[in-house]
Amino acid sequence: MRTTRYLMLAAAGLLATAGVTACSGQKDDPATAGGPIVVKANDTACEVGDTDLAAGTATFKVTNSGSKVTEFYVYASGDRVMGEVENIAPGLSRELHVELPAGTYETACKPGMSGKGIRGALKVSGSAAPLTEDAALAGATDSYQRYVKSQTAALLEKTEEFVTAVKAGDVAKAKALYPVARTYWECIEPVAEIFGDLDPKIDGREEVIEEGMEFTGFHRIEKDLWTTGDISKDGPIADRLLTDVKEIVAKANAEKLSPLQLANGAKELLDEVASGKITGEEDRYSHTDLWDFSANLEGSKAAIAALRPALEQRSPDLVKQLDTEFANVEGLLGEHRDGDGWKLHTALSKAELKELSDGINALAEPISKVAAVVAR
Repeated sequence: MRTTRYLMLAAAGLLATAGVTACSGQKDDPATAGGPIVVKANDTACEVGDTDLAAGTATFKVTNSGSKVTEFYVYASGDRVMGEVENIAPGLSRELHVELPAGTYETACKPGMSGKGIRGALKVSGSAAPLTEDAALAGATDSYQRYVKSQTAALLEKTEEFVTAVKAGDVAKAKALYPVARTYWECIEPVAEIFGDLDPKIDGREEVIEEGMEFTGFHRIEKDLWTTGDISKDGPIADRLLTDVKEIVAKANAEKLSPLQLANGAKELLDEVASGKITGEEDRYSHTDLWDFSANLEGSKAAIAALRPALEQRSPDLVKQLDTEFANVEGLLGEHRDGDGWKLHTALSKAELKELSDGINALAEPISKVAAVVAR
């Protein structure tokens, strides 16, 4: 869950107030002329260089001059995520490429990577040909939608089995099903995270309480399974989890991600691995993080596979580099197989975790270039 995943990287404490300084338009800023829209982010401000855009593909360059790790979002109505870039450490910059049709949006910087963030209005007007007018990119969205449908079918099936085990008080079976069900969730997070607060309801960690939300979903049941072993009162939580999963499945199956959302999603999944799975923060009670690692890697590879025909046309050398680095990480991860699953995070040495981290970082470098290639 993006809004709580990186708190270990941030300074202690949440943002004191979500609206300390509103994002403001600076259309005459020469830094934005002919290049990316400059976003100046720090612990109390989010200054967006241009808040009145023409429809089409926009590039935001977010520079963090604060002391906390931050992230940047573009939201449509209802906090629907149009694009996001995460894990922007102090002193660093990252770019977000996003396709925006005419409409009203909000930008948000999130110091500490939590809460609603420092928000500002964004207006997009006019019209532009969608990226999917390119046949290869149109095929990418169709291909990925088929992948999502296959994964959501398995997610629903395994979540139903998990919920049944929890309600029956079968701790051993619920423990066995927990990482399996979550595998399918982790594969499709780029689309699952689009829809407002459904993601934190399903996948939020205990920190959501600090954001004024109830701690529910997979991780609440995980805590009970592995800390006390008492799930006698978890029936209502399990029922709610299943209801939320059914809702996200229906919405995800009806959704077609844009080519840029696919490209950004492939990178976001690797950020998930680097910031949550390698550190052991994601599944802190069960230590089944390598299951999620594998699923995030598979989901990233599926997004790139959908984009592959367009990437081969536009940047064949990048495709070769991606193939090499994916194979490298898969080989490194494969060393930690345990039967049909994976070793516990606690079973890996610091050296082994660093090796996996280095592999993910090497893969993230070429994947970070995909969005720019798609946006050409």
